[in-house]
Amino acid sequence: MPVPFPPRSAPLAAVATIPSPLGELTLVATAAGLRSLAWGTSRGERTEGGEPAAGACAVAVPTPPDPAAAILRAAADQLAAYFAGERTEFDLPLDPGGTPFQKRAWAVLRTIPFGTTISYADQARRLGDARKARAVGGANGRNPLPIVVPCHRVIGSGGALVGFAAGTDSKAWLLEHERAVVERRQSRR
Repeated sequence: MPVPFPPRSAPLAAVATIPSPLGELTLVATAAGLRSLAWGTSRGERTEGGEPAAGACAVAVPTPPDPAAAILRAAADQLAAYFAGERTEFDLPLDPGGTPFQKRAWAVLRTIPFGTTISYADQARRLGDARKARAVGGANGRNPLPIVVPCHRVIGSGGALVGFAAGTDSKAWLLEHERAVVERRQSRR
């Protein structure tokens, strides 16, 4: 089980906008951890195979000796590696705001393996109450750290791609990206 989220207490300290295959992503960090990841409006460049164009995730993050800036640099580097198919897990300190229930729901998200999906009902069962699938969907919709806390890996019970703040096209792209990475790794064995 991932380490629980720390209490939200650190003031906002640093912001960076980075390109990605899904458009610009804005990262916000405090000295305690990554606070949020939000989509911008422009689309990143992709190659014909759907992978990020070379250098598409390069970013210049301020580098003062500031813990928040160091967290932004690590987040930008890890996201670039994720989009390049080189990283399947994130190793970042996280500092999201949220209710205790939301934080428990997000902790379950962090246990879903790369390249796999579960349903909202499955996530609710993992929280101890299968009847809370709708509440889980609401918590996932308020996840301030999509991709890093992979709410895109939760789908409808019938397999439908539903409920993703950045849109179902982005959710489909992320799931396909992860599926392709898993297939490439398995074919190398």
